[in-house]
Amino acid sequence: MPDLRLDYPSSYAQWQSYLDSWDMNATTPALPQPIDDKEKYFITGRNIYTTYYNIKNLESRLGKYRIRAPFNGVLTEAMVTEGTLIRSGQQLGEFIQTGTYELQVAISSEFAGFLKLGESVELKNISDAKIYTGKVSRINGKVDQASQTITTVIEVKDDSLKEGMYLTANLDAQKIENAIEINRSLLQNENQLFAVEDGKLVLKTIEPVHFSDKKVVIKGLENGTVIIAQSVPGAYEGMIVKTEEQAAQEKANQTQTDQSAIK
Repeated sequence: MPDLRLDYPSSYAQWQSYLDSWDMNATTPALPQPIDDKEKYFITGRNIYTTYYNIKNLESRLGKYRIRAPFNGVLTEAMVTEGTLIRSGQQLGEFIQTGTYELQVAISSEFAGFLKLGESVELKNISDAKIYTGKVSRINGKVDQASQTITTVIEVKDDSLKEGMYLTANLDAQKIENAIEINRSLLQNENQLFAVEDGKLVLKTIEPVHFSDKKVVIKGLENGTVIIAQSVPGAYEGMIVKTEEQAAQEKANQTQTDQSAIK
């Protein structure tokens, strides 16, 4: 720098500024552009360019041995230890970003036209004790041939969430009028349902609209139709049954009859 200041005073300012802005914790910045050929020959004679490119080469080599995540998080799994011989493509561990998670759900292909990016989704844990709000961040453009479903990714942010938790997503894909949701175990032959008429079981043909793992949305039942609330083992059409209201009424009548007999 003293020689540069004496021989090339016009170039001294930019080199002094370059040194003042040097950050030891960052990569080496690009060298200042020489004002003329004399300055360039002077810098070359001091091996500045050679040293600079040697440093950049070392930085590039060092970068190949460091893995930097584009976010802050925690290491949840380490599959290797220091000094372990690894091969190309080998998984070294797992690093996750806490507070932000993604949930993959399979949506029936028939609802593909109703899915929208950024749509809000209600999420619940297994016990339904807490409700989270997420949004649709990605929609796969390919339909799975085996299941005829589309993989949809829901992004949710909450500090109380943990990696590996089970969540149930309620996605408003389509509004269906005059439909109800029942347990899938109540379906008979995929499109029939036991109803109660005149104290007997009868099979009603219904229209399943949407299936989930435990529930099904159906249409085709008239308003006021009485259906069974849970699966009855050995049920058949014509089987005599009683509703809870009828059973309670008969019990009350029997109680009154017994009291009258005692009197």
